[in-house]
Amino acid sequence: MNVKPIVLCNAGPLIALSKLNRLDILADLYGETQIPRAVYDEVVTHGLARGAPDALTVRLFWQRQRWPIVDVPDAVLSAYTSPVVLDPGETEVLALAQTLTDPLVLIDDEIARAEARRLGLRLRGTLGIIVHAYRRGLLSFGQTEMLIREIAARPDIWIGDRLCEQVIAGQQ
Repeated sequence: MNVKPIVLCNAGPLIALSKLNRLDILADLYGETQIPRAVYDEVVTHGLARGAPDALTVRLFWQRQRWPIVDVPDAVLSAYTSPVVLDPGETEVLALAQTLTDPLVLIDDEIARAEARRLGLRLRGTLGIIVHAYRRGLLSFGQTEMLIREIAARPDIWIGDRLCEQVIAGQQ
């Protein structure tokens, strides 16, 4: 029996995929994605307060999917100690991930990614999500290249253009 892993998402991939209007990739790839309350608050609650249009997109998408927003117990948070400073969303994602069997963590921030690797967690960032969708046949090469080039060109998505070019070159 093939059991799908629990997928936990941090703010970076949510925001980037929302700005690209491609949150549907999460549903197509994973069936269900979970976010901790701190991630929801960072992306949606604080995003709406700042007038960020992608905050409304994420809220509406999450409501439509009826995906969980997880309240991470205090005991789980206090049991997790990180040698690096992480934001509350990253902390909740990684703390929760440690309580699960082989979760997939979606996270972009390099410091948080290094911490996830230290913890032995499987991880994927926004570019990895897009490439995974391409490899699964959910996106054509042209769609994949266009999305990655858009990421590289947008100042409001914080993924370096050099990394984007390396990822495109690796798929050709």
